Amino acid sequence: MTDLTKVLLRRISQNGPMALAEFIETCLLHPVHGYYTQQNVFGASGDFVTAPETSQMFGELLGLCLAQSWQDQGCPDPFVLLELGPGRGSLMADLLRATSRINGFHQAMHLYLYEASKKLVDQQRKNLTGYEPLWIDSLADLPNLPLFCIANEFFDALPVHQYQRKGNAWHEQQVGISDGQLLMGLNKNPSVTPQLQARIEDTAAGDIVEISPQTQAIAAQIGNQIESHKGAALIFDYGDWRSLGDTVQAVKNHQYVDLLTTPGEADLTAHVDFEALAHCAPCAHSRLTPQGVLLERLGITPRAQALAKNLSGPAIEQHIAAHRRLTHPDEMGKVFKALALFPKAAAPPPGFQT
Repeated sequence: MTDLTKVLLRRISQNGPMALAEFIETCLLHPVHGYYTQQNVFGASGDFVTAPETSQMFGELLGLCLAQSWQDQGCPDPFVLLELGPGRGSLMADLLRATSRINGFHQAMHLYLYEASKKLVDQQRKNLTGYEPLWIDSLADLPNLPLFCIANEFFDALPVHQYQRKGNAWHEQQVGISDGQLLMGLNKNPSVTPQLQARIEDTAAGDIVEISPQTQAIAAQIGNQIESHKGAALIFDYGDWRSLGDTVQAVKNHQYVDLLTTPGEADLTAHVDFEALAHCAPCAHSRLTPQGVLLERLGITPRAQALAKNLSGPAIEQHIAAHRRLTHPDEMGKVFKALALFPKAAAPPPGFQT
């Protein structure tokens, strides 16, 4: 039994069953026992490997995409460069290196990082030595400037409320206690919201839908700033256009584990509902595009070939494997999707279509 399991059992004993969303948030962000208070969550020695940890090409291409969008919108000066959930800072480091030769880009930018984990902030500070980012835990702290934003595997880590349909009613998934153990179950009282009622048309009895109020709120905030002041957001994550089914999963040591077995020691995520995200942003949005397709449009193969010229032996083998992992449909290329937000009066960022 983990230390966090004891905390959860005590809390549920005192307050009654908790919504799955509260359980997820507690597991990830508990100030003492939460998953993101752990040191090594990324990379081969951690629990999962993200795209920027796979290859520098990912951050480089996204940086140049954002910089081109900045130029297409008239090179606004000053502007905010924001990353949501920067991990160890690898993506931002690659992005900044790639954009260092873009005339005026670094001089005009104000770098902000949106991060909830204090330990990850320490790692980001080390990896971004030479820059002066400002860390925020509320988007309300951003200045009212053009906003160019990147979010890679950020929204999948936000808590989701999960509902199962019984007849024409929706019942929320909760975590309770049975025989001294954590147990999942449905709230006997139905949940009634316009968002759930709208899903009666495209679901059947027994179906599950997931709703992330935090995702919708953040999309509304960044979308409003982009529409009001110019900018763009590049969002990469796994999910689909519309939520359907139980997608909440736990990963530990690169393996799927039971959701309730090791709270605080496993990463909990859920597929992103890109439709809800896009519709909550009061600006234009692109088509949802497979990551592999988008990266090929941005020129990952020529970039990979250029880097390969200076590699040999195991290094070239790792490089080829990284290119495949990022783009191939059987790896990250298809399951991960890309969505861009941009002003209604502007063209979409390079590689994206409407």
